[in-house]
Amino acid sequence: MERIALAIGAHPDDIEFKMSGTLLLLKAAGWKIHYLNIADGCCGSTRYGPAKLRKLREAEARNSCAILGAQFHRSLCHDLEILYSLALLRRLAAIVREVDPGIILTHPPVDYMEDHTNACRLAVTAAFARGMPNFETIPPRKNVDSETVIYHCMPHGLTDPLGRAVSPQFFVNTTPVQETMRRAQLAHKSQHDWLRSSQEMESFVKSIEGASLAVGKLSRKFLHAEGWWRHSHLGFASEDSDPLVKELGADQIKRQKSKGFIYAT
Repeated sequence: MERIALAIGAHPDDIEFKMSGTLLLLKAAGWKIHYLNIADGCCGSTRYGPAKLRKLREAEARNSCAILGAQFHRSLCHDLEILYSLALLRRLAAIVREVDPGIILTHPPVDYMEDHTNACRLAVTAAFARGMPNFETIPPRKNVDSETVIYHCMPHGLTDPLGRAVSPQFFVNTTPVQETMRRAQLAHKSQHDWLRSSQEMESFVKSIEGASLAVGKLSRKFLHAEGWWRHSHLGFASEDSDPLVKELGADQIKRQKSKGFIYAT
């Protein structure tokens, strides 16, 4: 059977900043990788109107996706419209059934903004519903009888919404693929001005380096890293199923002692 990993982000560039290194390592291990941003990025500018920005962000996302070597899926809604709704769930569940991934990479259950949090909730429920023949999807897709394991990336700023620092279950060494990650991130050119004006990121390039370096520092082992939590296996896979750790191996992984959501001290 094909080994497939699906990254589900909230907005264009979320996958690049939080998940792309792990995606690239899975690709190098022989997995087919898929790329989906639920929202289209239409609100992320003070320079462009929503219609023009949607087209611009999609073009940038397609370019980034090509750099990663992933299969592109079009966005499902506008920014700030990632709501835990039945209509959106049916559309996302259709994609999950069609792709039938063994691994899903997505946002953490808690993050600084609701689009991220709701993207996570939708991804988890869409995966849970993959095998339910009585749950209708849009468009209709046949239910699938296969395991999928969900992994949650680190929240923005490496804290929960109340500013409490968190530490992941395990770290993935992304140093070997950092240059490709960088090129994929830089494909989102329209975000430079937006991040500078909205979040005081004076250098888009500096923010790219800073994110993976900060997680690498937390690992106390890797220069650049991404951090992950494995979602509960219940309803998704066997208890001992952990394909991400299995595929990447001990050289690319550093585990934490705790298996839960860890608040750093």
